[in-house]
Amino acid sequence: MADWTAKPFAISCGDPAGVGPEIIGKSWKQRAAAGLKPFFAIGNFADFENLAGVPVRKIDQPMEAGEAFDDALPVFHIHEAAAAIPGEATLDGAQCSLHALEIACGLARSGDAGAVITAPVSKSQLYKIGFRYPGQTEFVSERCGIARENAVMMLAGPSLRVVPLTVHVPLKDVPEQLTCRLIIARARAAEKAMIRNFGIENPRIAVAGLNPHAGENGNLGDEEQRIMQPAIDELREDGMDITDPLPADTMFHEEARVKYDVALCPYHDQALIPLKTLHFFDGVNITLGLPIVRTSPDHGTAFNIAGQGIADPRSMIAAIQMAATAVTNRQIHGH
Repeated sequence: MADWTAKPFAISCGDPAGVGPEIIGKSWKQRAAAGLKPFFAIGNFADFENLAGVPVRKIDQPMEAGEAFDDALPVFHIHEAAAAIPGEATLDGAQCSLHALEIACGLARSGDAGAVITAPVSKSQLYKIGFRYPGQTEFVSERCGIARENAVMMLAGPSLRVVPLTVHVPLKDVPEQLTCRLIIARARAAEKAMIRNFGIENPRIAVAGLNPHAGENGNLGDEEQRIMQPAIDELREDGMDITDPLPADTMFHEEARVKYDVALCPYHDQALIPLKTLHFFDGVNITLGLPIVRTSPDHGTAFNIAGQGIADPRSMIAAIQMAATAVTNRQIHGH
């Protein structure tokens, strides 16, 4: 089996007019203090040349990143253009971000990169150039040969991991999309990820109810009894350590969080509000169910502060660290 821990990580530039290049450069500056393993950026070299206090070096092959990393940020140059103007999103910038994402996936799939970390993109700009995916997660899954429904988004921080059972759908559509099949698939993906990526041998899974007070025995909604409980019972019969639907308003305080390793939440904001409240600056998006490791900072392009030198790199640093944790554990438990 190949030693994936020896491969440098590929970081796609994201939208070059956003904070992607800046937080990649700042992560490189903190490489020693944060214990970061070698990585290289993928994008337009011009977008990295003038980062404050960050020497850069153009590389032609990923294997060159290790040699350059101590002295400069390695940049795999793949897009010839003038440097992007911070805060001014363009179609050319979207093309650069998409090209970088595609190459990062290819390098990880071929074994030339140990993991993929994706900087934030502008989906509105990507849609203008024909991007047909809800987000980077679905694009990466397809490039890895994985059906979209089998690629699962987990948001993780030091004290909380959450998986939204439904993601970018209107709240009114959640009850219809919340099926037994979906719950079972997401729970199994989460359990496997806890073992494979985080080294937790017997994961404990908590499930948030959809309705207030988890439905109050059907008095405030019956989805918990009609849809969620049958799925949970089946998973429990298969040996999974999983709770019945719990009232979401009492699941996320400190004493409650120590009782589980990951929480499944029926809808997007139910998962992301507690995660971002606790870990706004160090939350990570990690995609489960892929043959490669893919992580991303849990924030957007931040066009409004791009180019001002004030972007916070903590989420990007955490994404690189989490990728390293996942790669190491996969090496131990089987890639």
